[in-house]
Amino acid sequence: MKLKKVHHIAIICSNYSKSKQFYTEILGLEIIREVYREERQSYKLDLALNGEYIIELFSFPNPPARPSRPEAQGLRHLAFEVENIEEAVDSLKLKGVITEPIRTDEYTGKRFTFFTDPDGLPLELYEV
Repeated sequence: MKLKKVHHIAIICSNYSKSKQFYTEILGLEIIREVYREERQSYKLDLALNGEYIIELFSFPNPPARPSRPEAQGLRHLAFEVENIEEAVDSLKLKGVITEPIRTDEYTGKRFTFFTDPDGLPLELYEV
């Protein structure tokens, strides 16, 4: 077996409209398709980054919370590549998103920071 790339990332949110606004208006992801699945009382929103399908955003009635801090088992965070970390952080701050202080990766020398989505899912900006 030879894997080619990550096809998509699925995220279940607690407040669909709030998360849809966050991922589209704040992070700037593009809507590919939005479907309401009556039988599951669930929305499914397919999102793209620079034209490439990347995230499936789901809503379900009363989804259980998933711990993310302190360092819980499982998926740790999603990281987005940026060219200029200061510009990206400033853009998020203008939209009311709080970020951690910018740090430097001790192995690569690259700079990064963390912030969270509306449900507390850790997201990272990593400068290339």
